Amino acid sequence: MSDAIAPPPGGSWPLLESIDGPAACRALSPAECRDLAGEIRQFLIETVTQTGGHLGPNLGVVELTLALHRVFDSPTDAIIFDTGHQAYVHKLLTARRTQFPSLRQAGGLSGYPRRSESPHDWIENSHASTSLSYALGLVQARRRQGHPGRVVAVIGDGALTGGMAYEALNNIGALRPDLVIVLNDNGRSYAPTVGGLANHLARLRLDPRYEAAKAGIGDFLSGLPRVGEPAHEVARRLKTGMKQLLAPQVVFEDLGIKYSGPIDGHDQVAVERALELARRLTGPVLVHVTTEKGRGYGPAEDDEIDKLHSVSAAPVAAVPTRPVARKLSYTDVFGECLCALAETDPTLVAITAAMASSAGLLDFARLHPDRFYDVGIAEQHAVTFAAGLALGGLHPVVCIYSTFLQRAFDQVCLDVALHNLPVTLVLDRAGVTGDDGSSHHGMFDLTYLRAIPNLVLATPRDAAELGRLLATATAHPGPFALRYPKGPVAESVVDLRPLPIGRWEVVREDGTDVLLCAAGKMVAVADNAAELLARDGVRATVVNARFIKPLDPDLPAMARRHRALVTVEDNTVRGGLGAAVSEALAEAGVLRPVRHVALPDRFLPHGSQAEVLADAGLTAEGVRDAARAALDASAQPGRARPPAGERAVG
Repeated sequence: MSDAIAPPPGGSWPLLESIDGPAACRALSPAECRDLAGEIRQFLIETVTQTGGHLGPNLGVVELTLALHRVFDSPTDAIIFDTGHQAYVHKLLTARRTQFPSLRQAGGLSGYPRRSESPHDWIENSHASTSLSYALGLVQARRRQGHPGRVVAVIGDGALTGGMAYEALNNIGALRPDLVIVLNDNGRSYAPTVGGLANHLARLRLDPRYEAAKAGIGDFLSGLPRVGEPAHEVARRLKTGMKQLLAPQVVFEDLGIKYSGPIDGHDQVAVERALELARRLTGPVLVHVTTEKGRGYGPAEDDEIDKLHSVSAAPVAAVPTRPVARKLSYTDVFGECLCALAETDPTLVAITAAMASSAGLLDFARLHPDRFYDVGIAEQHAVTFAAGLALGGLHPVVCIYSTFLQRAFDQVCLDVALHNLPVTLVLDRAGVTGDDGSSHHGMFDLTYLRAIPNLVLATPRDAAELGRLLATATAHPGPFALRYPKGPVAESVVDLRPLPIGRWEVVREDGTDVLLCAAGKMVAVADNAAELLARDGVRATVVNARFIKPLDPDLPAMARRHRALVTVEDNTVRGGLGAAVSEALAEAGVLRPVRHVALPDRFLPHGSQAEVLADAGLTAEGVRDAARAALDASAQPGRARPPAGERAVG
């Protein structure tokens, strides 16, 4: 454990307050850099525990980020952070300190790099394993257009488990660009990193003289006379053997990427020295640094689950000495229900993509370690791996955040659904997630999953229905996607009675004026809207549209009994529940005014769930207003007449 950090005298930050950009960092002495690192850690602890955010990852990259900005000239040199949740220190060093009280608040500082915030932020990155592809493209564009500056990609060992990172490394090895890759190895993503790559990384001197010596040896050996086989083949073999004597061979060298490390990522002088050497070399260079996630904050260092990867806002002004107790969530209920189902169904297995704790699988992993798989940050592999398990007679439950399952659309479509395999996809954090912002809102899942044949798609209205739908999914002989929101629940309810697939629930039936079809947590919003409408004498029926695919076959008949319809969902307005209802009514020849209350067709900013939903009109008042508009349209003269036998409107 590292030494505890002492707060600065008088609560001021003398060095940090003097940093008005990267150039100010380069003017500091080594001793001042050490003091600045301490100030940064204390500043992050005090601010992030109040606003909430990714604390542990940023405490681990203080010296590394300082070294990057002292060696490279941002933004002329482009520094690209993979995932992006370790960019808080970068934001502090690029003149955004005074904005930190607004971190992840509506209209405030983003928790990830954001191009609109600063020219030092090159990409809006928050999905893992993408930085190397971004960086390679930027290097090639700069080379072709003669632009100055180096490109640096900072990627964690957790992100390096993603297949996209391997694809980029392969291409980097082929194109050999002047690219610096910094591998931040803290042994963790959310939890300890899965995979053997970091365990096999070995030391290779990053010295121009060493590189020149290797080249000279190769030239010498190539000049030897042919003896039984081509001289260049003799040279290749001898050179490989000599290289293994000098330093153990690693996968990066085999790809043509020079390797340096491992280097203590908290020894700033050593990191700067390695980065300076890498900056001077041609071709791709990887600098491997080892860091400690949560460094300098006792509660983070002692947390064996995720090193306080992310913390919630503290309820009081004082800095907490331990994590704040969190409320019971949908994720907790899911985990409890899955464990209960596994007790009676030995075919159930669980899969996570490096997020066992966040996806509610820790208890399952503890109770059934031989039935639990963490595949690393590799969502595409997770889904096709599940397909293979299903082919072998098991029923895999794949637990992934909604926003991350987007990466595996092809695998869900062609590897699972095409084969009609019994795979349950559990989409946590569906709908509006809140303060993580545009890249994390799970607002597209109903749209892209509804397009896939054979797939059943459902969303529970509350915690009790979550268990029932999970039981329905794991008993279903084909693919089933179950999505639920981020957020608290009143109590844990383990109700495992299956539900009939495709059947909706009538929650409220007051009359025949307007039919409110709501999905998931929006059912409660629609019910509140019905109360408001009743005060105005408008009679509403509220339906829990828990199955998005297939729809309830009684929908056309329900629609015929009402003058107008409103659909309510926390998915984008394009292609979700509203589109499905309109399509079904059109096919059945039911002519009724329909209004869709949904998330708008644009990427939404960060802010609290309530703020984002209110801005989109997903409130009781917003649904009430949509219902009034639909009823007004139904009463307009000249509108399309209902089919013969239906009650006339007006």
